Amino acid sequence: MASDEILEYFETTADRETRDDLRLAINLVEGNKVAIDCGCGAGSDIAFLRSHDFFVNAFDIEEESINRCRIRFKDDSAVVLSQATFNTFKYPKASLLVADASLFFCPAQDFNEVWSKITDALLPEGIFCGSFLGPDDTMAGPNYKKESYWPEILVFSEEKVKNLFNNYNIESFIEHRASGKTPDGEPHQWHIFSVVAKKKSNNASQPTLKSAAAELKR
Repeated sequence: MASDEILEYFETTADRETRDDLRLAINLVEGNKVAIDCGCGAGSDIAFLRSHDFFVNAFDIEEESINRCRIRFKDDSAVVLSQATFNTFKYPKASLLVADASLFFCPAQDFNEVWSKITDALLPEGIFCGSFLGPDDTMAGPNYKKESYWPEILVFSEEKVKNLFNNYNIESFIEHRASGKTPDGEPHQWHIFSVVAKKKSNNASQPTLKSAAAELKR
């Protein structure tokens, strides 16, 4: 069962404003509009993608997320929902893959395999649009409430994020730093790397980190 904090997060983000990086990403997509939304939450990105005529395959680890999205998109046959983890989801071929504030919670030991699946799923010149947690974020420190949210936290330096995209052309790379409060009112320092990148047409799918367990900070 989702915690009160996760439920509050879903309520707060259900109709959030669409991020600039996702607006950029959809304008870079060529060919068939097929998207994967990794960690779909309450469905705000699904709604935006559908408003731009994308067929959306979406998944989330939380049953509450999928139940909400099933109600929200119950009359839309162009939305396919799955309760799954990054490693158990069956990735279809797609021209766009969205992973906003979700790869943060991929277990480190699974990341190389997951990243390979993500790259394999993207068609040549397909677009990745996602974010990675920086080492100065509150979630990367000792005050993160693992018991209220998700226990696995994946942290990247700027260099390690950029190394992931050797087989992509980076269209946008932005480091976000901000102070504020979480939906449940807790103070928070954000440190996030947002990336929009186009897969090279001759890309061979190979993870670029040698070992997630050895390389990633916790």
